[in-house]
Amino acid sequence: MNPFAPGLFADRVVLVTGAAGGVGGALAEVLAPLGARLVLTDRDVPALHERASALGATACAADLSKVAQIERLIAHTLQTHGRLDGLAHCAGIWVEGPSEEATEADWQRCMDVNLKATFFLNSRAIPALKATRGAIVNISSDAGVVGNAGAAIYCASKGGVGVMTKALARELAAHGVRVNALCPSDIFSPMLQFQAERYGAGDPQAYFQRLLEHYPQGAQARFLRPEEVAWHAAWLLSPACEGVTGSNALLDFGLTAGY
Repeated sequence: MNPFAPGLFADRVVLVTGAAGGVGGALAEVLAPLGARLVLTDRDVPALHERASALGATACAADLSKVAQIERLIAHTLQTHGRLDGLAHCAGIWVEGPSEEATEADWQRCMDVNLKATFFLNSRAIPALKATRGAIVNISSDAGVVGNAGAAIYCASKGGVGVMTKALARELAAHGVRVNALCPSDIFSPMLQFQAERYGAGDPQAYFQRLLEHYPQGAQARFLRPEEVAWHAAWLLSPACEGVTGSNALLDFGLTAGY
């Protein structure tokens, strides 16, 4: 099911990161039939090219922890399509564990992908987005709004994304550029499956169950689906959402409502 009218993104050029899977891939599949001209990026080159080919999109692999590669990605988008109307930053990684055991490498890896890449993608896209009065959506997390025990590094990275998004929204409002963060709870995606396998002490199902126990739905609790997050990201990118900027929009089944 796609809740949007056909042609909503007609002739709009949208750059989607993390497009080989999860939310980025789902967002590409939502936007393509709405008329968007897509530039997709990921580090998983085979999966990236497979998705781009299926959607008639442009593929440009990049390591977003490297500013030079971000700049190359933006330049390639403009050289190929001549404009940029939307940026959806969906790539991210998870780090978990007791803070006293955290290493500098854990910190740097998480910050490079979740915070540094977000800032420089947003930053380097600004001139092109000013020209089109475009929009940015940064995929953050409920963990960027409230603290999660055992995930201080990840929370720090996503908390930074949220406040940075607000600052950029203020900075760019006079230019007609909207900047929003979408803050979903757990998504049943490759990242969540990685979490369960890496941190689930050999029992991924028990790990999933521990996460679901925090949700207010009780026995009916479930994880978000990537396409649900993609629909909300598409709405925030769309011209139908003109009045919304600087938001950290929660999509979390009420998980954070009690804080």
